[in-house]
Amino acid sequence: MNNKAILEKANAAVSSGDNEGFLAFCTDDTVWTFVGDQTLRGKEAVRQYMAKAYKEPPKFMVAQLIAEGDFVTALGTISMKNDAGQLIDYEYCDVWTFREGKMAELKAFVITT
Repeated sequence: MNNKAILEKANAAVSSGDNEGFLAFCTDDTVWTFVGDQTLRGKEAVRQYMAKAYKEPPKFMVAQLIAEGDFVTALGTISMKNDAGQLIDYEYCDVWTFREGKMAELKAFVITT
């Protein structure tokens, strides 16, 4: 499977509420950087983030997926509920770095719309 297809399968898992299915596509030492916010180091940190942030599965709309070598960039929108249960819409640009067929690093640019 190519990197673009891997990301599509991983996103399908998280959209269906299968966080562990998503995490199976990540390296154990994955690093997620939300630019201007926080950095998560390791699969367990990402697992904890997902459990908190994705109380309900997020709704993705991927407008573009651009793959080049070990990188896949995804542009689109995501809707998630906040702590008060209110649905919030975001625009995002995710730059994924792959290593040996797994998602090793994420640099995410996310803004509320």
